[in-house]
Amino acid sequence: MSDSVAILAEMGIKPKSVRKNWNEARLYETSVATGESRVAAGGALVVETGQHTGRSAKDKFTVRDETTENTVWWDNNAAMTPAHFDALFEDFKTHLASQDVFVQELFGGADPAHRLPVTVVTEYAWHSLFIRHLLRIPDANEYATFDSGFTIINCPTFRADPKRHGTRTETVIAVNFARRMVLIGGTSYAGETKKSVFTALNYYLPTSGVMPMHCSVNTSEKEDAAIFFGLSGTGKTTLSADASRMLIGDDEHGWSENGLFNFEGGCYAKMIKLSPEAEPEIYATTKMWGTVLENVVMDAETRELDLDDGTLAENSRGAYPISAIPNASLSGQCGQPKNLIMLTADAFGVMPPIAKLTPAQAMYHFLSGYTAKVAGTEKGVTEPTATFSTCFGGPFMPRHPSEYGNLLRELIAKYDVDCWLVSTGWTGGPYGTGHRMPIKATRALLNAALDGSLNKAKFRKDETFGFLVPESVPGVDAKILNPRSTWSDPEAYDVQAAKLADMFVANFAKFEAYVDEAVKAAAPKAKATV
Repeated sequence: MSDSVAILAEMGIKPKSVRKNWNEARLYETSVATGESRVAAGGALVVETGQHTGRSAKDKFTVRDETTENTVWWDNNAAMTPAHFDALFEDFKTHLASQDVFVQELFGGADPAHRLPVTVVTEYAWHSLFIRHLLRIPDANEYATFDSGFTIINCPTFRADPKRHGTRTETVIAVNFARRMVLIGGTSYAGETKKSVFTALNYYLPTSGVMPMHCSVNTSEKEDAAIFFGLSGTGKTTLSADASRMLIGDDEHGWSENGLFNFEGGCYAKMIKLSPEAEPEIYATTKMWGTVLENVVMDAETRELDLDDGTLAENSRGAYPISAIPNASLSGQCGQPKNLIMLTADAFGVMPPIAKLTPAQAMYHFLSGYTAKVAGTEKGVTEPTATFSTCFGGPFMPRHPSEYGNLLRELIAKYDVDCWLVSTGWTGGPYGTGHRMPIKATRALLNAALDGSLNKAKFRKDETFGFLVPESVPGVDAKILNPRSTWSDPEAYDVQAAKLADMFVANFAKFEAYVDEAVKAAAPKAKATV
């Protein structure tokens, strides 16, 4: 056992004062008293993060040393020299000497065999409350034996010096895997702390054969756990929130020999345009004592929130414990998965609403991480844009994607998991011509996959993508199962399918040297007539 405050002292970190493991009430009270936050009707804390209302991805660096030289994917991670990190750390120590800080000892991960004990040092009380919501709080016995394995220091008022510290701006997120530490400065956006824990788990867990995943997970009394991968806008949160199933978590999980486990103990949900009709459970947290609301507009007199107002940020967020969500698992653990679902919002209108994947195809689509974003934000632009984020979480992947892909493929085979690609995008044509896939049909297809009945369907092989597509499913219009038949001009569909196939192939070129022939063969192929 190593006391976190003692460890900080050994590092030379000696703040003016330390408020260790303060509970929610003390942090809430302090945050309001010091003017960090304001209280909304219902008791939520409202905070503003200034110029940084999202992650500062270009200001994140990883120390390149003997530990990371051959283990980090440098094409995806900006490097920092050990000397620059040392200089940065020395200046953090000086900065902290005049600060009253908050220290939280928390776990990243619900599985005791694989969790990461994390010490989080913050300047702001609300940051300490935020991470206390988002990570997992030890019980009394666990506190007594807590042995910190990673340290995150978050100082929004610190300003980096690009010349002295090798940074791009005054904002910095510096990751040092050898020293098991992250230094965050110059940004008040609390999500940087959350994602720093995720980054650490993504680096350390694969060495133990544990798969870290940017996904949601749910299960039922039948122990038929399901994994949902999906980028923003694909419906990951909505589709995994099923009243008939228990939510394990909505964002970050691990897959070990013990089953699936949530990395977190809370949720960090988007608030912009949130409605009580569409997402009543999440909406209710905006009226709940202790919820931390970032950049949500509030009336200064009435203290009522305006969730539709994006003046402060389109990325307004709310942080709250998972216990606030009905039907959510407090243990954060479940058994081995039966199904794995990859969600894509295909705005080209090419993908079927559901397709069954082989393990090799699953690895191909996992490494591709495809979805499409609707243009429409620029005048005269009508074509959707393909987006590929490898492993459905590229920005948080310190290791090469092939490591995660191979591990996923091994686990799929070991536990005989059924894999599905589900498009929540457009049908009957591309965006602007077709229409969004009916949510009722998507849910019916997902239910059939999860209860096992879809495996009994008759399948056809898709000519372009090679995966298997059901020909008919009870309760679903058979026509939408064959996207080509929904287009008024089938030949136009063929042209668009060929274009999307080419996009996949071009994106996957960087992975070909790292995969076997079976995965290469999973690449889509344009029809010879096109």
